[in-house]
Amino acid sequence: MTTATTAGTPYFRENRFLHWMCAAAVLVLAVAAYHPDAIFDFFLENGCVAFGLAFLVVTYRKLPLSDLSYLLIFVYLSVHEWGAHYKYSDVPLGEWMKPWLHTQRNMYDRVAHFSFGLLISYPLQEFFMRQVGVRSGWRYVLPVEAILSFSAIYEILEAGAAMVLTPERGEEFVGMQGDMWDSQEDMLMAGIGSVAVMIILAVLRRRRAAKAVARELAEAYSSK
Repeated sequence: MTTATTAGTPYFRENRFLHWMCAAAVLVLAVAAYHPDAIFDFFLENGCVAFGLAFLVVTYRKLPLSDLSYLLIFVYLSVHEWGAHYKYSDVPLGEWMKPWLHTQRNMYDRVAHFSFGLLISYPLQEFFMRQVGVRSGWRYVLPVEAILSFSAIYEILEAGAAMVLTPERGEEFVGMQGDMWDSQEDMLMAGIGSVAVMIILAVLRRRRAAKAVARELAEAYSSK
């Protein structure tokens, strides 16, 4: 499996791994679209998804991402589509979490926003590294800033849609469930997920670099 530092620029017809990811994504979308709790809400929830997938298609020839990035994007797509199928406020996992978190609110939307930061930060880092040429510590800062920016933009779009829709439709789409700090907490969860994965990546890369140096020193010592 290729990563941000080992990815090449294969033609789509040669990228077998991406073929499987595309087939799996189509399957997930089809399953999620089968008798969703609220059809109108389901299509609203997938507006940004459609834009994101179209962006990946259009930019593929210029910057095909690594296998790991496509896998992470697919996992997030699966998390989101499960939420969209149940209009987020009725996802079974969120219902199971209620007694555990001592709340009457379905918290699956928090899981999805955390997953957005946790899973999409790596593809964003790969973009900054390969397309923008960022190699310094900024490669750990810019993905977090991008995640927070995208989260804020989404919350603004969500609020705008709620203002246009009827009160009932708006409530279903926004899914505040009585939480007046819903937007801020969603953005916070995305930020926490992004910071967490950036810290993990920084630690792993530092350890890998230390092992590489130790191996080189050992080889140099043994050759004397």
